[in-house]
Amino acid sequence: MRIVFAGSPAAAVPSLEALAAEHEIAAVVTRAPSPQGRKRVLTPTPVAARAVELGLDVIEANRLDAEATERIAALEPELAAVVAYGGLVREPLLSLPRHGWINLHFSVLPDYRGAAPVQRALIDGRSSTGVSVFRLVEQLDAGPLVRVREAPIAEGTTAGELLAELAVLGAGELAEAVREIEAGTARFAEQVGSPTLAPKLTLADGALDLQRPAPVVLSRWRGVTPEPGAHGTVDGQRVKLLALVRSGAEPLPPGHAAIAGRAAVVGTGSAPLELVEVQPAGKRPMPGVDWLRGRGGTAVFELAPAEGGR
Repeated sequence: MRIVFAGSPAAAVPSLEALAAEHEIAAVVTRAPSPQGRKRVLTPTPVAARAVELGLDVIEANRLDAEATERIAALEPELAAVVAYGGLVREPLLSLPRHGWINLHFSVLPDYRGAAPVQRALIDGRSSTGVSVFRLVEQLDAGPLVRVREAPIAEGTTAGELLAELAVLGAGELAEAVREIEAGTARFAEQVGSPTLAPKLTLADGALDLQRPAPVVLSRWRGVTPEPGAHGTVDGQRVKLLALVRSGAEPLPPGHAAIAGRAAVVGTGSAPLELVEVQPAGKRPMPGVDWLRGRGGTAVFELAPAEGGR
């Protein structure tokens, strides 16, 4: 089939590779280069970089406006596939390909419609998730399903690790969906059940509330790692919490950190957690125990105000 592929982050690369191996990719639509790293170097998206390696034409567009629509229309695609492109597809572009647009989403729809399904599932403490391939409609992630595959979530898995796993799983499901569409055997079914939403995370979502029980704190840490990043505040300075695990140390008051044996631990609303790796403001990542030793062995994280400001 002649396909236009739209995607931007690393999680979309396996899908691009899978489709390029079996079909004609008329063009790859991706977001424009953006400043990355401390030096803010203008960097193409992972999808753009891989598309160039594959010798594919690239259309850089941060939104699918009239100009982008005209360029895609000129390609006369039979089908368009989108994986985490980062922009909305609206009419008349939505109806332009003969077989429409299909989308790979990293949840079992209608659960977790939105930009952060993997992160929100982990924050909620879910033990399983999955991928869905559906026909794109104007309503957010609401189109009929053609492929669904569930997947367990291993204990301790972070959002970054889980997304990488689902990217590979989803690429296979997307490729199979295209095969079915090409063969005329695809069967689309409307989504069943009440939808839940997964809005994009902000920096504030990464703040860990150490007054909550340890499993709840760990679930949020997993969901915001690596982006937007877990953190706490000590002496008015943000401390990134890069690696956090369960600890068997003696309980501490919520937010109080101390050295227990050879480890740095911090108290929560239940059991303590081990601060395996942290990054204080303006410094490099370091073992949590080294950070605490440099502070005389203790630290106190600021606690969130009680609900309602009390």
